[in-house]
Amino acid sequence: MEAYTATVLFLQVIAMLGTHVLFATLGGILCEKVGNLNLGLEGLMLLGASFSFYVALNTGQPWLALGVGCLAAVAGALIYAFLTVTLRANQVVTGLALTIFGTGVSSMLGKTMAGVSLPISISATFGARAIPGLEKIPVLGPVFFRQSPFVLVAVLLAVVIYFFYTKTRIGLNTRMIGENPGAADASGINVTRYKYCNILLCGLLCGAGGVYLSCVYAGIWQNELTAGAGWIAVAMVIFAIWNPLRAILGAYLFGAIRGLGFKFQGGIPFLFGAKILVNAQILDMLPYITTILVLVFINMRKKKEYNPPASLGGAYFREDR
Repeated sequence: MEAYTATVLFLQVIAMLGTHVLFATLGGILCEKVGNLNLGLEGLMLLGASFSFYVALNTGQPWLALGVGCLAAVAGALIYAFLTVTLRANQVVTGLALTIFGTGVSSMLGKTMAGVSLPISISATFGARAIPGLEKIPVLGPVFFRQSPFVLVAVLLAVVIYFFYTKTRIGLNTRMIGENPGAADASGINVTRYKYCNILLCGLLCGAGGVYLSCVYAGIWQNELTAGAGWIAVAMVIFAIWNPLRAILGAYLFGAIRGLGFKFQGGIPFLFGAKILVNAQILDMLPYITTILVLVFINMRKKKEYNPPASLGGAYFREDR
């Protein structure tokens, strides 16, 4: 019984630690499906996290904080879309600039919020809650149905996005744009509209991940709260092979490695009750080292399905087709 309880608790921690990465990974998939490489996920998450925390701290209104946080990230995504789609600016440089911009804005807002906890009304609305009936399902109940609503919403969104891309006409049009925007344009698909919509939805999801991180998971502000989660999400898009269902696995793999780091901060159990002490910085590095190893493994396996969308990273100009 103790082993079962410990396992369930660890799975709950994994879900908590991986949810914000899952939101950002889904956003990255949406963006790259239309051929836009967005390295600004970290900046978008920071925009959502900082603005939502600021509003929550000053108003105590959870839904207003959620809305403002998501809109702030959407505004950042709109800047990226205008530069890369309309002006055809370099996507890598624009994404990096967006991350720097989001980091700077969050640091500026954070000067007034450092070390301050959120009102109880925020955790009362967005905190863990049980869904009657479903919470009693063995293992899955406590892990998904006794958590913050953000956890369940992230997983459901991954399933919805998967079926959207594989079963709907709009989803198939989106994939066509990512592979060959010229052919999509010639067949009557509005490439610019699709790109804008997907990029803005990417901002919305990254903003939601930032809101979860600051207002639900952390509950207290610190500069660079995301701690590289946006960069992990960029890598997880590749790990997921642009598949939203695999994104769930990738995000929770990150959560598991991060959770192991927390679990063994006091030392790794060894023989006869002894413990092996490990430097805390090394434990903090584990999720990022694992991500690098996973990417190396994927790139070593040369398979067609592992290839990114053919037009990824390139600007589309109608007159070039």
